[in-house]
Amino acid sequence: SRVLRGRFMVSTNIGQPMLDLSRTASGGELSRIMLALKIHQRSLSGGTMVFDEIDSGIGGETAFQLSKRLKEISEHAQTIVVTHLHQVAARADNHYLVTKAVTGNTTLAGIMMLDERQRVMEIARMMGGSNPSPKVIEHARELLAGA
Repeated sequence: SRVLRGRFMVSTNIGQPMLDLSRTASGGELSRIMLALKIHQRSLSGGTMVFDEIDSGIGGETAFQLSKRLKEISEHAQTIVVTHLHQVAARADNHYLVTKAVTGNTTLAGIMMLDERQRVMEIARMMGGSNPSPKVIEHARELLAGA
């Protein structure tokens, strides 16, 4: 029997040469490449997609565009996204807050589904820190209303 081998080549930035994916792409880049493949495939007929910090290292308009693509995927498959970006979190149908607490040598994790008020405050916290101003809270409301 004959073994065929292939390489997946990618250029992660304009003007850079095509390089072997296994040697050049970071974890975040690999996640975004997977997202692009899934969008292109358009054969999502159910199942669950999990993206763990797919937005690592991006922000602004790029994060906004990523959030739109993730929302498209969620229309065809259950989609779970771990994010630290308000642009991505604001598009969720359901928003869960994951917390961690260290007690002694043990780390405990918790998860809680947020109601509408809690969600506004969490989006505001993601944008403006632990004590968001009234303007940041209003912006969070606007962001959620437009998502």
